[in-house]
Amino acid sequence: MQLPQEQDRVAADGAVESHPTPRGPVDASIVPRFAGIATFARLPRLDEVGRADIAIAGVPFDSGVSYRPGARFGPAHVREASRLLRPYNPAQDVFPFASQQVADAGDLVANPFDLTAAVAEIEAGALELRRSADRLVVIGGDHTIALPLLRAVHAEHGPVAVLHFDAHLDTWDTYFGAPITHGTPFRRASEEGLIDLTASMHVGTRGPLYDKGDLEDDERLGFAVVTSEFVEEHGVATAIDRIRARVGTAPLYISIDIDVLDPAHAPGTGTPEAGGLTSRELLRILRALSDLRIVGADVVEVAPAYDHAQLTAIAASHVVYELLSAMAPREARA
Repeated sequence: MQLPQEQDRVAADGAVESHPTPRGPVDASIVPRFAGIATFARLPRLDEVGRADIAIAGVPFDSGVSYRPGARFGPAHVREASRLLRPYNPAQDVFPFASQQVADAGDLVANPFDLTAAVAEIEAGALELRRSADRLVVIGGDHTIALPLLRAVHAEHGPVAVLHFDAHLDTWDTYFGAPITHGTPFRRASEEGLIDLTASMHVGTRGPLYDKGDLEDDERLGFAVVTSEFVEEHGVATAIDRIRARVGTAPLYISIDIDVLDPAHAPGTGTPEAGGLTSRELLRILRALSDLRIVGADVVEVAPAYDHAQLTAIAASHVVYELLSAMAPREARA
């Protein structure tokens, strides 16, 4: 096993600190991409590097879904599709795995029969994992997991701006009397004071609602909206301007439901809606956020049973890759 090389850095007080050079993916010229254990992007496991700037964790949990189950298999599906990712990102002009230590932390365990217990376990698992990593990028699992992840982020940063990419608002109150499901996480987060009510936004929402009052409730809960129709009518650049103006300098948590993409780009999801973003549009928006203060992220609702030729998993793996690139240190960029 090749150990990280030591390199010297100068601390703020002028002292010289020694830090390990980040250990990157398995060399595809030595071990073919289709061989070996499928960690995300073939990165080292967290236990192999000890500590990471960013840990990638799966949450194979889908007990909060309201329609089609199967997102519990999402983390493994996305990891498998990520084998083809490479070390240099030309769109952001950054080496996301060389400028920071990124490692795969495996999966957080969540009770598949008791939703309340699962939410508590996910929060506790995220807090424990943060002892070994500065930031987390989590692959779901259904969107219920955003609530415990936001609770864990709030413990360090207080209320955060939430940039929520989704076909749906996910600020409904209850389903069949249940207050915590994949359609309610951001209502609960707002009520609990986890989000910055002046800096949060949905992007890519579309499709039918239960009532016009859903939009009024959503605004009261602290969200502005850039709909899929807005992107179509005004363009991605204008959407990016709106997003950046809304988020400002607040610590930012990015939550991405893969159904923000049109089913043509991401058929493997539980609640698909026609008329969504293209994968190219979503990646372009994420690249425009690289100078913001991203404190964590999740990518959820990949359900492989409904996927075709890994379309959804490939899109999701590239979304995670662009998030990792956007979270790279500024000094790593040209």
